Amino acid sequence: MATYDLTVNGRAVKVTGESDTPLLWAVREQLGLTGTKYGCGAGLCGACTVHVDGVAVRSCQTSAASAAGKKVTTIEGLGANGLHALQKAWIAEETAQCGYCQSGQIMKAAELLARTPKPNREQIVEHMDGNLCRCGSYPRIVRAIERASREG
Repeated sequence: MATYDLTVNGRAVKVTGESDTPLLWAVREQLGLTGTKYGCGAGLCGACTVHVDGVAVRSCQTSAASAAGKKVTTIEGLGANGLHALQKAWIAEETAQCGYCQSGQIMKAAELLARTPKPNREQIVEHMDGNLCRCGSYPRIVRAIERASREG
């Protein structure tokens, strides 16, 4: 086992594991940040989405070793001073049903708004493609992203 130095939500941390230990398990099990969810384990659903150096990645398919020395942001660290504009919009739009995929949805949407602060509907749909919601909350997800881009 090796030890890896990461910065998670602005805090320097050490995690241990084999070279192929998924970042998801380091974040959830070693750091206790359980907002990032295990969905499919194959990088297909997006429930485990976090940011590594500002890029949305599937943490079930990203090794903790590959995140060493990089800045990792989880849903818990997204809002620097309270709730992020997306989290506020998610609440206002009553977006979540079961809520399981929502942290991954928000993290993917945050990547979009960081790059394109005022995306149009087509850009939102295209960017969010691949993040799955078993409850079918897609129209509310789009509305929440639109609201966050307006109110951000």
